[in-house]
Amino acid sequence: MTSYVSHTGSVVRYVDAPNLSISAAGTAFAYRDIGPRAGVPLILLNHWGAVLDNFDPRIVDGLATRHRVIATDYRGIGVSGGKAPVTVDEMARDAIALIRALGFEKVDLLGFSLGGFVAQDITLKAPDLVRKLILTGTGPAGGTGIDKVGPVSWPLMIKGLLTLRDPKFYLFFTSTANGRRAATAFLERLKERKADRDKGPTPEAFLRQLKAIKNWGQQAPQDLGSIRIPVLIANGDNDIMVPTANSIDMARRISGAQLVIYEDAGHGGIFQYYADFVPKALSFLGA
Repeated sequence: MTSYVSHTGSVVRYVDAPNLSISAAGTAFAYRDIGPRAGVPLILLNHWGAVLDNFDPRIVDGLATRHRVIATDYRGIGVSGGKAPVTVDEMARDAIALIRALGFEKVDLLGFSLGGFVAQDITLKAPDLVRKLILTGTGPAGGTGIDKVGPVSWPLMIKGLLTLRDPKFYLFFTSTANGRRAATAFLERLKERKADRDKGPTPEAFLRQLKAIKNWGQQAPQDLGSIRIPVLIANGDNDIMVPTANSIDMARRISGAQLVIYEDAGHGGIFQYYADFVPKALSFLGA
């Protein structure tokens, strides 16, 4: 497995990054911003119910050794204002407004799960805005099983409650010994930030985002063949939330897309294999 070294010292780590806010499209959006100021910034778009503290600090810090990295909260999530949208279309429009409010004319995008839906939609809506696209644990509009995320997730969320575990332990990782070890390590990393943590999602926002996911799974397929920028797609080989077949389908439909499938890994494959994923992402993004 490839490894990388995070630079320390004067570089701000993600767990220490200040909480920031900017107004865009009439909403105050929360974000964190680390890494060098030069070059094209990388915008991170996260999963269903995720807040700023759900971004894996190893991945953010690794990417920020070479790139400016900005993690964001969706509208109505965490300490961002407004009401959570019920469509990916609205989330993409919010993100475009946020990117422009930050003053960027060109960005790279990394979308995980729901964030991958949003990243695709941004790229199709504003192709001149996006230089490179990374899609992880995600799938296309109308993709296989995406409208079933709720029915798949609820039993494992209940299992999480009954076993006093974060549901991501079951939802993001396989039930093998490797998967369980990776799940435990990932969830510990998410606890590393001690001060100024983000606010968790409200039940209403959580359900509204689930509606957006279901709508995405039921809508007509988009013309992914019109995406002409470099695209990197990564997932585990056993994603039960957004089935892995969707990653393979996107790679087939997007000309020149790079596909990475991690063995014995689930929805959170990039978290389990962060030490391999970060160098691959850095190589893909380039200077």
